[in-house]
Amino acid sequence: MSSIPEMEKLVSQVRRDIVRMVHKVNSGHPGGSLGCTEFFVALYQKILHRKPDFDMDGQGEDLFFLSNGHISPVFYSVLARSGYFPVEELNTFRLINSRLQGHPTTHEGLPGVRIASGSLGQGLSVAIGAALAKKLNKDHHLVYSLHGDGELQEGQNWEAIMYAAAKQVDNLIATVDFNGQQIDGPTDEVLSLGNLKAKFEAFGWTVLEIENGNDIPAILDGMAAAKSRTGKGKPVCVLLHTVMGHGVDFMMHTHAWHGKAPNDEQLAVALAQNPETIGDY
Repeated sequence: MSSIPEMEKLVSQVRRDIVRMVHKVNSGHPGGSLGCTEFFVALYQKILHRKPDFDMDGQGEDLFFLSNGHISPVFYSVLARSGYFPVEELNTFRLINSRLQGHPTTHEGLPGVRIASGSLGQGLSVAIGAALAKKLNKDHHLVYSLHGDGELQEGQNWEAIMYAAAKQVDNLIATVDFNGQQIDGPTDEVLSLGNLKAKFEAFGWTVLEIENGNDIPAILDGMAAAKSRTGKGKPVCVLLHTVMGHGVDFMMHTHAWHGKAPNDEQLAVALAQNPETIGDY
């Protein structure tokens, strides 16, 4: 699946998956998941150079690490619909003994998941370690990671940001989901991040921005530009401007749906707004 229309149809299906998964167990994080749907679809359908069979070693392919693990619904949906595990397993989201826990874990061996995430602020450190391992192994594939903007309030990120530039980890593309919202409200009100572009640049990173992070062509162009900047002595940061809750009108532009499940009536509205399907599970 590589054409824009095919990917846009998959976006609609993934949004259906997200709201249905969260609704079924009355638990989960739909807002950020919906906002990152286009990014995940583009990443797994077009951007990542990945092997058909998953292995934890990851040599000879690009790697992806999800740091803001609470947006697991979009991660699980795209992994399943990219062939990592059966789509029907999405029915087990957040159930006891399921491989699809609220935050991704590794102990059950779910294909596609390389680290347990959800303890915010740690993913960049792991991604840097993987990128350095690729350099040692003379593996020229890239490491990608995704982080929430509110997550950058965690101090460990800035140690990692400083380290990556100092050690010239230039095979790393770290993307920030820049939606301006977090669990307690707008990031500017909770703890302002200031000028993120200037901060990353001051730490020695190359920074690009994708102004419409909910548009697949814009994402493909922006990430291609980011890839072209790798291998030049600096790590690369992409500021992906998204809308939390995108694709479901009553969830958009608000932190209220960061970690809240829709009721039956709200689910019906959300599904009606995303009618295209390649097959519900």
